[in-house]
Amino acid sequence: MILILLHFPDMDDATTTQVERRLAARGARLTAARRAVLEELTGNQGPTTATDLGGALPSIPLSSLYRSLSVLSDAGILETVPGNDGILLYEPAEWLAGHHHHLVCRECGTVIDMDVTNALEAALEGVAAQAVAGHGFQSDGHRLTLEGRCAVCADA
Repeated sequence: MILILLHFPDMDDATTTQVERRLAARGARLTAARRAVLEELTGNQGPTTATDLGGALPSIPLSSLYRSLSVLSDAGILETVPGNDGILLYEPAEWLAGHHHHLVCRECGTVIDMDVTNALEAALEGVAAQAVAGHGFQSDGHRLTLEGRCAVCADA
């Protein structure tokens, strides 16, 4: 197997190689469209809708954009985040972007990445362990999404 190293913003060679390997394991390769999508998302400050990606990447046909999002998600390179009104947003997977949580504005649909302190993260892990206790379920991770109104909508 030949791996072609493509460089992404803020990604070292090992990470780029991992992206290539995850795609190859699914019989896919890093096409120009997939590379552009990944570069756009790694440069964003938070989860992004397919519509916004299409606007940022007008040279990629919508069919290729949606196919790229699907392949990258299936390979575990991207994750989806539920947004306002059931709209899916996309962001780099946790192994690329780091563990974080989200704030979702119910009025405008803005999704904001939120980092928490180590102490709060430990408390969240404790709550997750308590929530699954007695259900025969082993939790291997969690996501916290808080819904409400962003600063702009709250001031309006």
